[in-house]
Amino acid sequence: MTYDLTGRSAIITGASQGLGLAIARAYVTAGAAVVICARDATALAQAQQELVELAGGESRVVAESADVANEADVDKVVKAAFTAFGRIDVLVNNAGIYGPMGSIDEVDWTAWVRAIEINLLGSVLFCRAVVPYMRRQGGGKIIQLSGGGATNPLPRISAYAASKAAVVRFAETLAEELREDHIDVNSIAPGALNTRLLDEVLAAGPERVGASFYERSIKQKEGGGAGLERGAELALFLASAASDGITGKLVSAVWDPYVEFPEHLDDLNSMDIYTLRRIVPGDRGLKWGVE
Repeated sequence: MTYDLTGRSAIITGASQGLGLAIARAYVTAGAAVVICARDATALAQAQQELVELAGGESRVVAESADVANEADVDKVVKAAFTAFGRIDVLVNNAGIYGPMGSIDEVDWTAWVRAIEINLLGSVLFCRAVVPYMRRQGGGKIIQLSGGGATNPLPRISAYAASKAAVVRFAETLAEELREDHIDVNSIAPGALNTRLLDEVLAAGPERVGASFYERSIKQKEGGGAGLERGAELALFLASAASDGITGKLVSAVWDPYVEFPEHLDDLNSMDIYTLRRIVPGDRGLKWGVE
């Protein structure tokens, strides 16, 4: 499917490499103007140059070095986007880290808290900053990056798991807050990606991340992973007019038929499908625990 973002502007965090950069490429190719941000100014400048060339030399790419957990930095990025393009149509909260790896009683507490600040609080800060702009212009799109920690336990990578589950529940909650403002809020599960995060797991070793997770990571590295393009394609769909009215969902780039979602908008808006929910015995065909 081809989605047109001509006339739309987007902020993409953590966009100097990996999935964030892949999403920026997809947006620029689709005609969007983008503001990319990351902490590494050198890598960010290189990403900007690549995107400018992809855009045919047009001034549709702005780069702002920023720490997403710093409120002043977040405000700077948002103001730069509005100054450059006069509107903010899409926010992609992609920036994230694994945080410390190991047993919760052994990991560095400061590093654990820092992971929560970047993964969860950073995305909340950006949402707080862009929502007033989106309200004034009559709508917008907010896309949160989830991860394996949102739907499955991740022993020894607890800060990441806890923050990603919180990111998804925050997105579901914010979607309800902003439904009448025509601001769609969704989360993406991009699949197992071969990025710097995977390299960190392999460098940590089985002693810190656990033998089973380490073995799965090795197989993922050898198999190539899900591919950045699949997550970028889903992010493009959720930024486009094709996804209007789809909100409060956790969507898998690998498994879910999201291209068909617009045909089932009534079902999506009236049911809790593609959301985080508690499983009770009856959901698994068991008779106990049911009144």
